[in-house]
Amino acid sequence: MSVSCGVEWAVILGCLRWAWKRCTYIGSDDSANWPIATLEEFESVPRVCRIILSVYEPDLHHPIYSPPGGYRLNPDWAIKRVNYEQTQGLAPPYLIYIDHDNKEIVLAIRGLNLVKDSDYKLLLDNQLGMQMFDGGYVHHGLLKSAIWILNNESEFLRRIWEENGREYKMVFAGHSLGAGVASLLSLIVVNHTDMLGGIPRSSVRCYAVAPARCMSLNLAVKYADVIYSVVLQDDFLPRTPTPLEDIFESIFCLPCLLFLVCLRDTFIPEDRKLRDPRRLYAPGRIYHIVERKCCRCGRYPPEVRTGIPVDGRFEHIVLSCNATSDHAIIWIEREADKALQRLKELSTETITTPPQVQKLERMQTLEKEHRDALDRAVSLNIPHAVTTAEQESLYPEEEYSGESTAEHSKEDPKYSSAGKRYCENARTNWNEVVEKLFKRNESRQLLLESDASVTE
Repeated sequence: MSVSCGVEWAVILGCLRWAWKRCTYIGSDDSANWPIATLEEFESVPRVCRIILSVYEPDLHHPIYSPPGGYRLNPDWAIKRVNYEQTQGLAPPYLIYIDHDNKEIVLAIRGLNLVKDSDYKLLLDNQLGMQMFDGGYVHHGLLKSAIWILNNESEFLRRIWEENGREYKMVFAGHSLGAGVASLLSLIVVNHTDMLGGIPRSSVRCYAVAPARCMSLNLAVKYADVIYSVVLQDDFLPRTPTPLEDIFESIFCLPCLLFLVCLRDTFIPEDRKLRDPRRLYAPGRIYHIVERKCCRCGRYPPEVRTGIPVDGRFEHIVLSCNATSDHAIIWIEREADKALQRLKELSTETITTPPQVQKLERMQTLEKEHRDALDRAVSLNIPHAVTTAEQESLYPEEEYSGESTAEHSKEDPKYSSAGKRYCENARTNWNEVVEKLFKRNESRQLLLESDASVTE
């Protein structure tokens, strides 16, 4: 009897300990050891959030959903707007905006529309291990949407980039569903720079705000110098490895689903998660906006932490009443703007006395952090992870010169065939991707292939 009672108490105490640790786990714990972001690297985030918000406006000259402080954009610089009727449900609506002040060409994609069946079809068009790209796995439906946008806008983007002296940066941005599409769009562009006139990799940026998990871990780390994800404290979507169809089938009982995911992931070893090449993650470098503390009421001045995590990459669901509200783009823009103002104050502040609490300072450059993350992925035996040397060989210095592949081919025989170069570097061939994912009608227009699947 005493033995059985002891076993029962041990089980009860174990369950209580697990419940306590899960209920007291907060979003800020994911980035507790990350360095603080600098003003220079975070300065673009609030502005990009406002451009994404402007996609929801029917007319920027007469805004309806203006955030606090306004959009602070020039409506005349929004040169193209594409709605649902024009995309025919093959992609979310998007906006092309030329920011002459910051020398950026921004393609901003809106988030999930809860009343549009086409958005759900994009999200649910995926199965575990269904779609390979560039040595890893990506979300099948979001990749098709990204390819559709690039096929329709590549010539337009190339033309306005060249008209502005080939000096502007190409920025792809999106929220939620749009963040996943923008991430895969930037992934395609840096692999096929000739689609945009030979734009260098260093001039391509992606801001994925509250992104869905859309690429495998090796790709998330590999493209961390191009893709920047922005996550507000407890946002559930970047942390949810559950298939999206399960999420939206149980949207009216989302807290129950999140609790069950917590319980299930408790018994899955960390190394098993890392070694599953089909498991998708939030893309690129992550900027985590933290504004709440455990067991304390109210919001604190937001703090922005950044890192390229390999293990512990937002693997824990946070049981929080803010898990869904932190996903809203309007809240992310507001807190990102507050965080930027705080960074500006700290940068201009003259400190005459040493701080009482030692703060984590940024000691590494962005480039070194990326190299360290690549080496970390290799040391953990992440499937298809590339070393720093392999990354540099895949993207030689010539590609950053801004000259097109066609111009190189006239001078150097090693660039005589773009397709051959991509094959030698184990990259996905653009034409093969298009032909596998789409079919053409009699007028040579691209149509979705219902059962298409691309493998390398």
